[in-house]
Amino acid sequence: MDLLRFATAGSVDDGKSTLIGRLLFDSKSIFEDQLESVEKTSADRGEEYTNLALLTDGLRAEREQGITIDVAYRYFATPRRKFIIADTPGHIQYTRNMVTGASTADLAIILVDARKGILEQSRRHAFLTTLLQVPHLVVAINKMDLVDYDQAVYERIVDEFTAFATKLDVSDLTFIPISALHGDNVVERSVNMPWYDGSSLLHHLEHVHIASDRNLIDVRFPVQYVIRPHASTDPELHDYRGYAGQVAGGVLKPGDEVVHLPSGLTTTITHIDGPNGPVDEAYAPMSVTLRLADDIDISRGDMIARPHNRPEAAQDLDAMVCWMTPDRVLTPRSKLIIKHTTRTAKALVKDLHYRLDVNTLHRDEQAEGLGLNEIGRISLRVTQPLFVDDYNRNRLTGGFILIDEATNNTVGAGMITGAR
Repeated sequence: MDLLRFATAGSVDDGKSTLIGRLLFDSKSIFEDQLESVEKTSADRGEEYTNLALLTDGLRAEREQGITIDVAYRYFATPRRKFIIADTPGHIQYTRNMVTGASTADLAIILVDARKGILEQSRRHAFLTTLLQVPHLVVAINKMDLVDYDQAVYERIVDEFTAFATKLDVSDLTFIPISALHGDNVVERSVNMPWYDGSSLLHHLEHVHIASDRNLIDVRFPVQYVIRPHASTDPELHDYRGYAGQVAGGVLKPGDEVVHLPSGLTTTITHIDGPNGPVDEAYAPMSVTLRLADDIDISRGDMIARPHNRPEAAQDLDAMVCWMTPDRVLTPRSKLIIKHTTRTAKALVKDLHYRLDVNTLHRDEQAEGLGLNEIGRISLRVTQPLFVDDYNRNRLTGGFILIDEATNNTVGAGMITGAR
């Protein structure tokens, strides 16, 4: 079975947590004691129904306010596919949490309240998911029960969102009318909306094609760890030298010619070891250990690629950055640590080109800094070459995080738009 990572996003009170609770409940992916706990909490709060949002809203502040504050991850599986869900906050002050949850997603579900239509927060989250290059977008028009399952309401929101999506880079867009509270079109098709001839949300999640979303052309293998067991009792392990990491792109097979960066030396893969033994091929996002024909000085942070298909070795980067800390402002001349794949280096912000208003897509070229949850385009100078691709080509080798030198806290997340 393959794995689908998806994130929920949208405005506050659009029903993101309730939708996930409904998915887990209707697909029978929760334990009896979990359900009993939620039923008891719902009853103690005087609610007339079992509040399935409590399955994901676990923080006390979330339950008190009825909003999602931090990213909650949940796992479930059907006979067809395994899922990891990231329930992300809708409020503007938690934009950084939403970016974190969507950064690894294969699909994003934007929830829209059928009574309210497309709100500013809905537009912002749709833009952020396309900025993060999430390949598949589902607009779930929720609370259809509160508008009497009216087809005209659904079609008006579809038209409005489709018009807005023309400004965005959306490759796959799907609309589904649902009621998360009552389960309409969530796991099973709804009898209350006979005019809708599409699939249920779970059916779409099970069948959406994601195999071609990952870059299987450009071989990228960032080395994370060198494995040298030195086991004197086993002759094979005594001379074992393997390079462990997660495949970030392409397909690797024993016998393939590869190049080591930064040295530029070429060699051949002799063996590929997986968690359960040798494998015939490795592709993203598998974690494997490569064994090579030649002894080359390879260490953490180096990259293995194809001799005639190499990433850019760059110290000057242009990138879109989401700033994630209230403790300092990102300004030109800011000194930070950059972590890109498995390589860490010091970085200097050379220039802030503009701050982006994610609600209007307006570029403020007079901006002097980026504050908490703000997004802008910057230029960086790095102390040592990084082996990068543009983010729209490879999300793993095109993304990075920024770290505060003094506190070691992650303060920003970036997407590379150019390198030189």
